[in-house]
Formats: sequence, structure tokens, C-alpha cells
Amino acid sequence: MVVAFHTQGQEIYWQFQDYAPINAFSIGEAFSNVSGYELADVPYNSSFAGYKDWFIQDYNLPGFTIEAGLGENPLPISQFDEIYNNIIGIFVLGVVL
Repeated sequence: MVVAFHTQGQEIYWQFQDYAPINAFSIGEAFSNVSGYELADVPYNSSFAGYKDWFIQDYNLPGFTIEAGLGENPLPISQFDEIYNNIIGIFVLGVVL
């Protein structure tokens, strides 16, 4: 499994186009539950551009992009605590799944 962190959107992308490895959706739901971020389909315009997409395509294993934070990039340091609190559960689950 791979988890890539980006900033912008408070969403979790869990598939590559219409393709998702076994368990990807259920793992994505678990990540969504602990973070409060929405589990979302990747917008078509954003496909083919990420590490997660390559990983899913070449290894047939779950891959996720976590879009942490919200606002204008670069995000202000004042969002650090909120982002950390939202995503710490993803780090913990990622280790045990």
C-alpha cells in the first residue's frame, strides 16, 4: 500500500480511473472515518499525474492520495495542528492494515 500526502481539499482519493485493487474502498473508508475527510473519486483531470496512480497501475495494490488542508497554497502554518489531528489516524491505520 502507498499513501501520498498532498495539500488541498480534505479528500481521500482511492482509485485510478475506474480501477481499484481489492480492499481499496474499505481501507479508504477507514481512512475517511478516522480523518473526517471525504472519500472521493479522482477528478478525471487529475488522473495520470500522481504517484498513487502509477503505484496502483503497476503493482495492483491499494494506493491513496490524502488531500490535507484547505485554502490557498502554501497553506499557513496555523493549519498544522488541525491537519495533524485529522491525519494522525491514517498514519496509525496505515501501519496496521
